[in-house]
Amino acid sequence: MERSVLIVEDEPLIADDLLYHLEDIGISTIEVALKYEEALEKIQNTQFDLALLDVNLSGNRDGIDLANFIKRQQSLPFIFITSYYDQDTLNRAKETDPLAYILKPFDKREVTVGVEMAFHKIALLKQAPSRFYVRDKDGLLPVTPDEILYVEAFDNYAKVFTETNSHIISHTLKSIEDKLTPFGFDRVHKSYLINTSKISRINDGYVFFNETPIPIGRAYKNIFMSKIALL
Repeated sequence: MERSVLIVEDEPLIADDLLYHLEDIGISTIEVALKYEEALEKIQNTQFDLALLDVNLSGNRDGIDLANFIKRQQSLPFIFITSYYDQDTLNRAKETDPLAYILKPFDKREVTVGVEMAFHKIALLKQAPSRFYVRDKDGLLPVTPDEILYVEAFDNYAKVFTETNSHIISHTLKSIEDKLTPFGFDRVHKSYLINTSKISRINDGYVFFNETPIPIGRAYKNIFMSKIALL
């Protein structure tokens, strides 16, 4: 299957390195932009399946600014490439909901895993509905994945928690997990499925949603923490 990728990276040697890695894993069409303005022009005039965005572009606008433009104007999925984050940059990056992060210095394996997982998520999202419906005393109510903070299991049913409400679902946590995984949800405990984009902080074996702590199970800890981009 043909796949096209845009690389936005202001260091030519790193851009070339990424291009060679993508060619090695079979990406058929690859274009490179070294500046924000060049990337903007390519995005507006060419159809890409995925973009790799360097966070720290030189100039007045960076990769996060470009990601915000993409979120407003395009339907182009993207991965961030970066060597470090200060807290303000990290907060800005999280708000754009990237598919993944590739940390510099990277190797071929990291690029391969990041890109292939991104394409896997893209395929799942294309098949998945944009909203789900839950039963309530007033009938069927729409809930989008982005509204959900976490899901807690209770035997053969589950409770879905949003920022303003909660809903009882007559399904197992596993069946709900299968539906929500493409939207960035992860299992952190045998009884909890969480929306990783909504985490407030992680501390002492818990993930927090505002001030609500959710335990990280021992069996899930290593896998979950391996997905967290640390500075």
